[in-house]
Amino acid sequence: MKKTWSIVILTLVVVSSLFFSCQSKSNKTEKVVEGHTWNPEELELIALVEKLLFAVGNSDFKTLDSIVSDKANLASAIIRDGVSKNSVIPIDEYFETQKKRGQERKPFYEPVKEYKILINKGQIAFVWADATLHKYGVPRTNNIDNFTLMKEDGEWKFINISFTNTALPEELQKFDIAAFAKSYAQVWCSQRPNFVSYFFAEDGVLQINEGERAEGTATITNVAKGFMEVFPDMVVSMDSLITKSEKTRFYWTLTGTNDVPNGTGKKVKISGFEDWTLNDDGLIQESNRYFDEKEYQRQLQFGTDN
Repeated sequence: MKKTWSIVILTLVVVSSLFFSCQSKSNKTEKVVEGHTWNPEELELIALVEKLLFAVGNSDFKTLDSIVSDKANLASAIIRDGVSKNSVIPIDEYFETQKKRGQERKPFYEPVKEYKILINKGQIAFVWADATLHKYGVPRTNNIDNFTLMKEDGEWKFINISFTNTALPEELQKFDIAAFAKSYAQVWCSQRPNFVSYFFAEDGVLQINEGERAEGTATITNVAKGFMEVFPDMVVSMDSLITKSEKTRFYWTLTGTNDVPNGTGKKVKISGFEDWTLNDDGLIQESNRYFDEKEYQRQLQFGTDN
């Protein structure tokens, strides 16, 4: 069934690419967040934390291995009904446990709304982050994340990760179309095509440029897999979102390098949009994706102009 939206006024949400692409792109010397101006070293730490949260949400263990020390520990306090279940394990043990879960793992999106940072002599840093964990556009838990980082061979590495996880009250667990769209952009960067299909109804449809309709999550997974295989470094960023009546239009930009066997080795940067119809469960029932196919093929052959 189509979801009937109560929104009558056209809403435009423009999103920064810092968090919603697979790579941090902080090249400014300062950034104002919550009225605070961060210096370059603090910005580097913020970008690294967001890279970690992005990778965890996408089950990107290759990226996590590159930024987390193999000596690190993970501490968690899962609080439910006033009772806390606490645990501490070595990070490599956590990674191995999660890798074995395979298809059981689901994506999530965890934006941070507030940071506190302390840096000691440029060698050890403490980062406190107040975040909300979303699943498919619904905020589920408040996570207070605490990170300790240390310089290893001149680069920051996480040496301790700890967090409290508290379920949000039911009245706050309301579907947010903007959070859904940001999460959707994130999973296109995951190199896990099934993560993309999780955002569709089981009988959902994805159609690209009036081509053959991909019906059902298995077929949609194969479509996403095709793009991910063509661009192993693929980045999909959310540019903006427009919601009107029963339709939502999701604007995106794809960048990637066709660096695969028998590939052209050329870089591609192409923008387009998807028109969504959502069902009553807040999943995509039908998506019609459009981009300039001729320009896309030209860039695959000759690369981008910039």
